[in-house]
Amino acid sequence: MILSRRRPLKFQTMLEKYDIQKLQDLPIEQVAEALGLQVSHHKALCPFHADKHPSLTFHRGRNRYRCFVCDARGGVIDLVMHYEHKSFLEACQWLADKHSVILTTEIPSTLNSQPSSFKEPKPFDASRYERFFERPFLSEEARRFLFAERKLDPRVIRWCRLSSWKDRQGTSWLQIPYYDREGKLIGIQNRNLAYVKNSQNLEHETWNLEPKAPRFRFPQGAQCSIYNLPVLNLLKPGETLFIAEGSSDCWSLLSSGHKAIAIPSATLLSRKDKELLASLSQELGTKFAMYPDQDLPGERLCLQLQQVLPSLVRYSLPVGCKDFSEYYLMRNLPQPSTLIPQPGSLSPHVKC
Repeated sequence: MILSRRRPLKFQTMLEKYDIQKLQDLPIEQVAEALGLQVSHHKALCPFHADKHPSLTFHRGRNRYRCFVCDARGGVIDLVMHYEHKSFLEACQWLADKHSVILTTEIPSTLNSQPSSFKEPKPFDASRYERFFERPFLSEEARRFLFAERKLDPRVIRWCRLSSWKDRQGTSWLQIPYYDREGKLIGIQNRNLAYVKNSQNLEHETWNLEPKAPRFRFPQGAQCSIYNLPVLNLLKPGETLFIAEGSSDCWSLLSSGHKAIAIPSATLLSRKDKELLASLSQELGTKFAMYPDQDLPGERLCLQLQQVLPSLVRYSLPVGCKDFSEYYLMRNLPQPSTLIPQPGSLSPHVKC
Protein backbone atom coordinates (compact mmCIF):
# COMPACT_ATOMS: atom_id res chain seq x y z
CA MET A 1 0.00 0.00 0.00
CA ILE A 2 1.66 3.20 -1.17
CA LEU A 3 -0.03 6.40 -0.06
CA SER A 4 2.30 8.79 -1.86
CA ARG A 5 0.91 9.81 -5.25
CA ARG A 6 2.17 12.01 -7.98
CA ARG A 7 0.37 15.33 -8.05
CA PRO A 8 -1.01 16.58 -11.38
CA LEU A 9 0.85 19.59 -12.79
CA LYS A 10 -2.20 21.83 -12.60
CA PHE A 11 -2.18 21.63 -8.78
CA GLN A 12 1.45 22.68 -8.61
CA THR A 13 1.08 25.63 -10.97
CA MET A 14 -1.54 27.22 -8.69
CA LEU A 15 1.34 27.88 -6.29
CA GLU A 16 4.77 29.19 -7.12
CA LYS A 17 7.42 26.47 -7.12
CA TYR A 18 9.31 28.53 -4.57
CA ASP A 19 6.31 28.41 -2.21
CA ILE A 20 5.93 24.67 -2.61
CA GLN A 21 9.62 24.13 -1.92
CA LYS A 22 9.44 26.22 1.26
CA LEU A 23 6.70 23.96 2.54
CA GLN A 24 8.46 20.78 1.47
CA ASP A 25 11.58 21.94 3.32
CA LEU A 26 9.81 22.19 6.68
CA PRO A 27 11.34 19.60 9.06
CA ILE A 28 9.36 16.40 8.58
CA GLU A 29 9.52 15.40 12.27
CA GLN A 30 8.35 18.86 13.37
CA VAL A 31 5.38 18.61 11.00
CA ALA A 32 4.58 15.11 12.29
CA GLU A 33 4.51 16.36 15.87
CA ALA A 34 2.29 19.29 14.84
CA LEU A 35 -0.14 16.71 13.44
CA GLY A 36 -0.22 14.96 16.81
CA LEU A 37 2.21 12.10 16.17
CA GLN A 38 4.60 11.31 18.98
CA VAL A 39 8.07 11.06 17.47
CA SER A 40 10.89 9.32 19.32
CA HIS A 41 14.25 8.32 17.84
CA HIS A 42 13.00 9.25 14.37
CA LYS A 43 10.01 6.90 14.62
CA ALA A 44 6.30 7.08 15.42
CA LEU A 45 3.26 4.82 15.42
CA CYS A 46 2.06 4.69 11.84
CA PRO A 47 -1.42 6.28 11.55
CA PHE A 48 -2.09 4.55 8.22
CA HIS A 49 -2.44 1.01 9.58
CA ALA A 50 -3.07 -0.73 12.88
CA ASP A 51 0.41 -0.16 14.25
CA LYS A 52 1.41 -1.76 17.53
CA HIS A 53 5.06 -0.70 17.61
CA PRO A 54 6.50 2.41 15.94
CA SER A 55 7.09 1.57 12.29
CA LEU A 56 6.74 5.01 10.69
CA THR A 57 10.35 6.13 10.14
CA PHE A 58 11.55 9.64 9.36
CA HIS A 59 14.61 10.24 7.20
CA ARG A 60 15.78 13.70 8.19
CA GLY A 61 18.37 13.92 5.41
CA ARG A 62 15.76 13.37 2.72
CA ASN A 63 13.00 15.00 4.80
CA ARG A 64 10.67 12.13 4.05
CA TYR A 65 8.72 9.45 5.90
CA ARG A 66 8.19 5.80 5.23
CA CYS A 67 6.45 2.94 7.01
CA PHE A 68 8.31 -0.33 6.54
CA VAL A 69 5.15 -2.29 7.39
CA CYS A 70 2.37 -0.83 5.20
CA ASP A 71 4.78 1.04 2.86
CA ALA A 72 3.15 4.44 3.32
CA ARG A 73 5.69 7.06 2.20
CA GLY A 74 6.12 10.62 1.03
CA GLY A 75 7.25 14.10 1.91
CA VAL A 76 5.98 16.89 4.15
CA ILE A 77 2.94 17.82 2.05
CA ASP A 78 2.05 14.17 1.46
CA LEU A 79 2.07 13.52 5.21
CA VAL A 80 -0.43 16.31 5.87
CA MET A 81 -2.61 15.32 2.91
CA HIS A 82 -2.97 11.72 3.98
CA TYR A 83 -3.08 12.20 7.74
CA GLU A 84 -5.67 14.99 7.60
CA HIS A 85 -7.41 13.80 4.39
CA LYS A 86 -6.80 17.16 2.75
CA SER A 87 -6.31 18.17 -0.86
CA PHE A 88 -2.92 19.41 -2.03
CA LEU A 89 -3.94 23.06 -1.68
CA GLU A 90 -5.57 22.49 1.70
CA ALA A 91 -2.43 20.77 2.97
CA CYS A 92 -0.28 23.66 1.75
CA GLN A 93 -2.54 26.17 3.50
CA TRP A 94 -2.46 24.11 6.70
CA LEU A 95 1.32 24.01 6.65
CA ALA A 96 1.59 27.72 5.92
CA ASP A 97 -0.78 28.62 8.77
CA LYS A 98 0.71 26.18 11.26
CA HIS A 99 4.33 27.15 10.65
CA SER A 100 3.88 30.85 9.83
CA VAL A 101 5.11 30.51 6.26
CA ILE A 102 4.31 33.52 4.07
CA LEU A 103 3.30 32.42 0.57
CA THR A 104 3.85 34.69 -2.44
CA THR A 105 0.71 33.27 -4.04
CA GLU A 106 -2.58 33.50 -2.18
CA ILE A 107 -4.53 30.24 -2.01
CA PRO A 108 -8.25 30.73 -2.76
CA SER A 109 -10.46 30.54 0.31
CA THR A 110 -12.90 28.27 -1.54
CA LEU A 111 -10.56 25.30 -1.40
CA ASN A 112 -13.42 22.85 -1.47
CA SER A 113 -14.23 23.93 -5.01
CA GLN A 114 -10.78 22.81 -6.14
CA PRO A 115 -10.34 19.19 -7.25
CA SER A 116 -8.28 17.14 -4.83
CA SER A 117 -5.29 15.00 -5.64
CA PHE A 118 -6.15 12.92 -2.59
CA LYS A 119 -9.36 11.02 -3.12
CA GLU A 120 -11.37 9.81 -0.19
CA PRO A 121 -11.25 6.01 -0.05
CA LYS A 122 -14.33 4.16 -1.15
CA PRO A 123 -16.48 2.67 1.61
CA PHE A 124 -15.61 -0.84 2.72
CA ASP A 125 -17.59 -3.37 0.67
CA ALA A 126 -18.36 -6.11 3.18
CA SER A 127 -20.34 -8.14 0.61
CA ARG A 128 -17.07 -8.96 -1.19
CA TYR A 129 -15.58 -10.64 1.86
CA GLU A 130 -18.38 -12.00 4.06
CA ARG A 131 -18.35 -15.39 2.33
CA PHE A 132 -14.73 -15.98 3.39
CA PHE A 133 -15.78 -16.04 7.04
CA GLU A 134 -18.95 -18.12 6.73
CA ARG A 135 -16.78 -21.24 6.50
CA PRO A 136 -13.28 -20.11 7.50
CA PHE A 137 -10.36 -22.04 6.06
CA LEU A 138 -7.05 -22.36 7.86
CA SER A 139 -4.03 -23.28 5.76
CA GLU A 140 -1.15 -25.34 7.10
CA GLU A 141 0.82 -22.11 7.68
CA ALA A 142 -2.09 -20.55 9.58
CA ARG A 143 -2.64 -23.62 11.74
CA ARG A 144 1.05 -23.77 12.57
CA PHE A 145 1.07 -20.08 13.54
CA LEU A 146 -2.12 -20.21 15.64
CA PHE A 147 -1.87 -23.61 17.30
CA ALA A 148 1.75 -24.82 17.22
CA GLU A 149 3.41 -21.43 17.82
CA ARG A 150 0.77 -19.44 19.71
CA LYS A 151 -0.94 -22.39 21.50
CA LEU A 152 -4.36 -20.77 21.09
CA ASP A 153 -7.68 -22.39 21.94
CA PRO A 154 -9.39 -23.61 18.72
CA ARG A 155 -12.71 -22.36 20.10
CA VAL A 156 -11.31 -18.83 20.29
CA ILE A 157 -10.20 -19.08 16.64
CA ARG A 158 -13.70 -20.17 15.66
CA TRP A 159 -15.24 -17.37 17.72
CA CYS A 160 -13.03 -14.81 15.97
CA ARG A 161 -13.71 -16.42 12.55
CA LEU A 162 -10.08 -16.34 11.48
CA SER A 163 -9.43 -17.51 7.95
CA SER A 164 -6.48 -17.64 5.53
CA TRP A 165 -5.53 -17.34 1.88
CA LYS A 166 -2.50 -17.37 -0.42
CA ASP A 167 -1.76 -14.72 -3.04
CA ARG A 168 -0.36 -15.24 -6.54
CA GLN A 169 3.19 -14.77 -5.28
CA GLY A 170 2.71 -17.65 -2.88
CA THR A 171 2.58 -15.51 0.27
CA SER A 172 0.32 -16.93 2.99
CA TRP A 173 -1.98 -14.45 4.74
CA LEU A 174 -4.07 -14.73 7.89
CA GLN A 175 -7.45 -12.99 7.49
CA ILE A 176 -8.60 -11.23 10.65
CA PRO A 177 -12.18 -9.91 10.41
CA TYR A 178 -13.35 -6.89 12.40
CA TYR A 179 -17.03 -6.78 13.38
CA ASP A 180 -19.08 -4.08 15.04
CA ARG A 181 -21.09 -4.82 18.15
CA GLU A 182 -24.05 -6.01 16.05
CA GLY A 183 -21.90 -8.52 14.18
CA LYS A 184 -21.59 -6.55 10.95
CA LEU A 185 -18.29 -6.96 9.09
CA ILE A 186 -16.59 -3.54 9.02
CA GLY A 187 -12.98 -4.34 8.16
CA ILE A 188 -10.30 -6.94 7.57
CA GLN A 189 -6.68 -7.07 8.60
CA ASN A 190 -4.51 -9.39 6.51
CA ARG A 191 -1.38 -10.54 8.34
CA ASN A 192 1.62 -11.80 6.36
CA LEU A 193 2.52 -15.17 7.88
CA ALA A 194 5.91 -15.15 6.17
CA TYR A 195 6.91 -11.64 7.23
CA VAL A 196 10.38 -11.29 8.69
CA LYS A 197 11.32 -8.05 10.43
CA ASN A 198 14.18 -6.09 8.92
CA SER A 199 17.04 -4.62 10.90
CA GLN A 200 15.96 -2.49 13.81
CA ASN A 201 18.24 0.30 12.61
CA LEU A 202 15.93 1.36 9.80
CA GLU A 203 17.61 4.73 9.40
CA HIS A 204 20.56 3.03 7.68
CA GLU A 205 18.48 0.78 5.42
CA THR A 206 18.21 1.30 1.70
CA TRP A 207 15.02 3.31 1.25
CA ASN A 208 14.65 2.29 -2.37
CA LEU A 209 14.53 -1.38 -1.47
CA GLU A 210 10.98 -2.63 -2.09
CA PRO A 211 9.75 -5.28 0.36
CA LYS A 212 8.37 -8.46 -1.19
CA ALA A 213 5.18 -8.07 0.80
CA PRO A 214 4.19 -5.81 3.73
CA ARG A 215 3.41 -7.18 7.15
CA PHE A 216 -0.24 -6.11 6.95
CA ARG A 217 -2.75 -5.38 4.23
CA PHE A 218 -6.17 -3.78 4.57
CA PRO A 219 -8.99 -3.73 2.01
CA GLN A 220 -10.04 -0.28 0.86
CA GLY A 221 -12.19 1.51 3.43
CA ALA A 222 -11.67 -1.12 6.14
CA GLN A 223 -12.33 0.05 9.71
CA CYS A 224 -9.87 -1.61 12.09
CA SER A 225 -9.90 0.19 15.41
CA ILE A 226 -11.48 -1.84 18.27
CA TYR A 227 -11.21 -5.58 17.73
CA ASN A 228 -13.70 -8.22 18.99
CA LEU A 229 -16.58 -5.83 19.68
CA PRO A 230 -19.21 -8.67 19.69
CA VAL A 231 -17.82 -9.82 23.05
CA LEU A 232 -19.40 -6.73 24.61
CA ASN A 233 -22.80 -8.38 24.21
CA LEU A 234 -21.66 -11.17 26.57
CA LEU A 235 -20.61 -8.86 29.39
CA LYS A 236 -22.41 -9.23 32.69
CA PRO A 237 -22.92 -6.33 35.11
CA GLY A 238 -19.75 -5.53 37.00
CA GLU A 239 -17.61 -7.93 34.94
CA THR A 240 -14.03 -7.18 33.93
CA LEU A 241 -13.14 -6.47 30.32
CA PHE A 242 -9.49 -6.70 29.37
CA ILE A 243 -8.02 -4.36 26.77
CA ALA A 244 -5.22 -5.80 24.67
CA GLU A 245 -2.74 -4.25 22.29
CA GLY A 246 -3.45 -5.88 18.96
CA SER A 247 -5.45 -8.91 17.96
CA SER A 248 -2.81 -11.53 18.83
CA ASP A 249 -2.74 -10.49 22.50
CA CYS A 250 -6.54 -10.51 22.44
CA TRP A 251 -6.54 -14.16 21.27
CA SER A 252 -4.20 -15.07 24.12
CA LEU A 253 -6.40 -13.30 26.65
CA LEU A 254 -9.49 -15.08 25.33
CA SER A 255 -7.68 -18.41 25.38
CA SER A 256 -6.67 -17.89 29.01
CA GLY A 257 -10.24 -17.23 30.09
CA HIS A 258 -10.71 -13.46 29.89
CA LYS A 259 -13.25 -11.42 28.02
CA ALA A 260 -11.18 -9.07 25.93
CA ILE A 261 -11.08 -6.53 23.15
CA ALA A 262 -8.03 -5.11 21.38
CA ILE A 263 -6.94 -1.62 20.43
CA PRO A 264 -4.05 -1.50 17.93
CA SER A 265 -2.97 2.00 18.97
CA ALA A 266 -4.32 5.14 20.56
CA THR A 267 -3.95 6.97 17.22
CA LEU A 268 -6.73 4.79 15.76
CA LEU A 269 -9.14 5.27 18.66
CA SER A 270 -11.99 7.53 17.52
CA ARG A 271 -14.24 9.67 19.68
CA LYS A 272 -17.06 7.23 19.00
CA ASP A 273 -14.91 4.35 20.27
CA LYS A 274 -14.05 6.26 23.44
CA GLU A 275 -17.72 7.03 24.07
CA LEU A 276 -18.60 3.36 23.63
CA LEU A 277 -16.06 2.23 26.22
CA ALA A 278 -17.09 4.96 28.66
CA SER A 279 -20.76 3.97 28.29
CA LEU A 280 -20.00 0.39 29.37
CA SER A 281 -18.72 1.65 32.69
CA GLN A 282 -21.84 3.74 33.22
CA GLU A 283 -24.44 1.23 32.00
CA LEU A 284 -23.02 -2.10 33.22
CA GLY A 285 -20.48 -1.05 35.78
CA THR A 286 -17.88 -2.73 33.61
CA LYS A 287 -14.39 -2.83 35.05
CA PHE A 288 -11.40 -2.45 32.74
CA ALA A 289 -7.96 -4.00 32.99
CA MET A 290 -4.89 -4.14 30.81
CA TYR A 291 -1.51 -5.84 30.43
CA PRO A 292 0.40 -3.12 28.58
CA ASP A 293 3.39 -4.13 26.49
CA GLN A 294 6.75 -3.62 28.14
CA ASP A 295 7.70 -0.64 26.00
CA LEU A 296 7.03 3.07 25.69
CA PRO A 297 4.06 2.76 23.26
CA GLY A 298 2.42 0.26 25.62
CA GLU A 299 2.77 2.59 28.60
CA ARG A 300 1.54 5.51 26.51
CA LEU A 301 -1.56 3.63 25.36
CA CYS A 302 -2.36 2.62 28.94
CA LEU A 303 -2.10 6.22 30.16
CA GLN A 304 -4.21 7.55 27.30
CA LEU A 305 -6.90 4.94 27.91
CA GLN A 306 -7.01 5.85 31.59
CA GLN A 307 -8.01 9.37 30.58
CA VAL A 308 -11.15 7.83 29.07
CA LEU A 309 -11.50 5.04 31.64
CA PRO A 310 -10.32 6.35 35.05
CA SER A 311 -10.95 2.97 36.68
CA LEU A 312 -8.61 1.14 34.27
CA VAL A 313 -6.31 -1.18 36.21
CA ARG A 314 -2.88 -2.16 34.96
CA TYR A 315 -1.62 -5.70 35.45
CA SER A 316 2.16 -5.99 35.45
CA LEU A 317 3.87 -8.52 33.20
CA PRO A 318 6.81 -10.52 34.58
CA VAL A 319 10.30 -9.34 33.71
CA GLY A 320 11.30 -10.65 30.31
CA CYS A 321 7.78 -10.78 28.86
CA LYS A 322 7.30 -8.09 26.26
CA ASP A 323 3.54 -8.68 25.89
CA PHE A 324 0.70 -10.87 27.13
CA SER A 325 1.18 -13.39 24.30
CA GLU A 326 4.64 -14.21 25.65
CA TYR A 327 3.26 -14.39 29.19
CA TYR A 328 0.53 -16.76 28.01
CA LEU A 329 3.10 -19.08 26.43
CA MET A 330 5.40 -18.87 29.44
CA ARG A 331 2.68 -19.79 31.89
CA ASN A 332 1.35 -22.52 29.59
CA LEU A 333 -2.11 -21.71 30.86
CA PRO A 334 -4.66 -24.55 30.72
CA GLN A 335 -7.39 -24.30 28.13
CA PRO A 336 -10.61 -22.81 29.51
CA SER A 337 -13.64 -25.04 29.98
CA THR A 338 -15.85 -22.54 28.16
CA LEU A 339 -15.17 -20.05 25.39
CA ILE A 340 -14.73 -17.03 27.63
CA PRO A 341 -15.45 -17.73 31.32
CA GLN A 342 -15.16 -15.36 34.22
CA PRO A 343 -11.75 -13.63 34.19
CA GLY A 344 -9.36 -14.45 36.98
CA SER A 345 -6.45 -12.59 38.50
CA LEU A 346 -3.06 -13.72 37.19
CA SER A 347 -0.79 -11.31 39.02
CA PRO A 348 -0.86 -8.40 41.46
CA HIS A 349 -1.92 -5.18 39.86
CA VAL A 350 -1.32 -1.50 40.24
CA LYS A 351 -3.05 1.43 38.68
CA CYS A 352 -1.37 3.24 35.81
